[in-house]
Amino acid sequence: MTAARDHRGIALIVASALFMQNLDSAVLATALPSMARDLGEDPSRLGAAITSYLVALTVFIPFSAWIADRFGAKRIFMLAILVFVFSSVLCGRSQGLGELIACRILQGIGGAMMVPVGRLLLLREVPKKDMLSAMAWLTMPALLGPVTGPPVGGILTDLWSWRSVFWINVPIGLIGFALVAWKIPHVPPLKMGPPDVVGLALTGAALALVMFGLETVGRHVVPAAVSWAGLALGLVAGVFAVRHCRRVPRPAVDLSLLSLATFRDAAMAGSIFRSGAGAVPFLIPVMLQIGFGMSASQSGLVSFATALGAFAMKPLVRPLLRRTGFRGALMSNGVVAAIGIAALALVGPGWPSIAIFALLAAGGLARSLQFTAMNTLAFAEVPSERMSAATAFYGTLQQLTPALGVVLATATLEVSSSLAGRVDLLPVDFSRGFLVAAVVVLMSVPLHARLAADAGEEVSGHNR
Repeated sequence: MTAARDHRGIALIVASALFMQNLDSAVLATALPSMARDLGEDPSRLGAAITSYLVALTVFIPFSAWIADRFGAKRIFMLAILVFVFSSVLCGRSQGLGELIACRILQGIGGAMMVPVGRLLLLREVPKKDMLSAMAWLTMPALLGPVTGPPVGGILTDLWSWRSVFWINVPIGLIGFALVAWKIPHVPPLKMGPPDVVGLALTGAALALVMFGLETVGRHVVPAAVSWAGLALGLVAGVFAVRHCRRVPRPAVDLSLLSLATFRDAAMAGSIFRSGAGAVPFLIPVMLQIGFGMSASQSGLVSFATALGAFAMKPLVRPLLRRTGFRGALMSNGVVAAIGIAALALVGPGWPSIAIFALLAAGGLARSLQFTAMNTLAFAEVPSERMSAATAFYGTLQQLTPALGVVLATATLEVSSSLAGRVDLLPVDFSRGFLVAAVVVLMSVPLHARLAADAGEEVSGHNR
């Protein structure tokens, strides 16, 4: 019991740092109009403050595996928290767009070290039988950040200024730093060979170009041709990166992990699921505010139902997976999650807020179970000596796929309104967005059928 409590404590400490990173991404979107007025910039140009952070975050994640092993995971995690906090202070003091973008890139580097290295610290300490419970806690930041960010960002901006959305990271980060130093055991560095510089360069270029394209396409931040060129060049660089990583003994991205059926399922089917589900946190607040005329605070309070559903699912994950196993849970719950997203297409302006709240909470239940199951399955059979490479690989996919979800949502909204010959968005456009997202989520279900019935049984307890 004491060991289990220790593992839950480590999971909560790591989750608090990851929540800070997820919250930061969500609160900034709400503060952008105020930032634009204060800095004298066009609001569309301020989108670069979000894009630069996400590009840096995604590009530097592959570096995290080698750095964590070379210098020690705990040491790097603590350093990442300090970099994130320090860069947050600099962002809050920025006097121009160029300065803000530079500070956001530094913040993205800190975030890139926090996400996979924090997970690595947890996975190296937690035995297989306790992994499911620990990963349930780690799933919370991904679900809480997008729904709590908009109301928190709106409140902080209205009460103080947009600069306060960065300064809130200071107390959270310093408390997290102290808890890591106090509670998490030291992880000695390993004797590492030289890094795969060519692989890191190719992977970094591919990820940077793809993320740039995904984050700018359709948003009128740069000309459309530039966005599509970034995507095309990123895909070309990605092909070269894959060819290189298959040939070298210690690649920047260990593609041989895909030979593990459990990791492959979580990476491939999970990426499809996250792409569809990633559209939901974007569509909900936009629908409630633009489609239904709610204020930012009203929208945030209704959207918070998703987080409550996710919390309610946490104690149910272990008994459900013990009963059904990973394959049964991922297939059946994947269908339920798709139905829950499709049901949002029925929501209209005449619906009472409590009915929308209940539907969002039910959807949060299903998506929380799916995220927790996939995030646990990914590492269920990964040997400890390959855990660093696995966390970096999986962490990269986790950053890319929600961006795909936002692109999917924005493209659906634009196509729907354009086909109707109008510019303004109407509730019917959001209904189509939810239906498209539901179809993408449903596409992940058949892939789970390839899993063995006893896949990950040491973690789930199924059939033991």
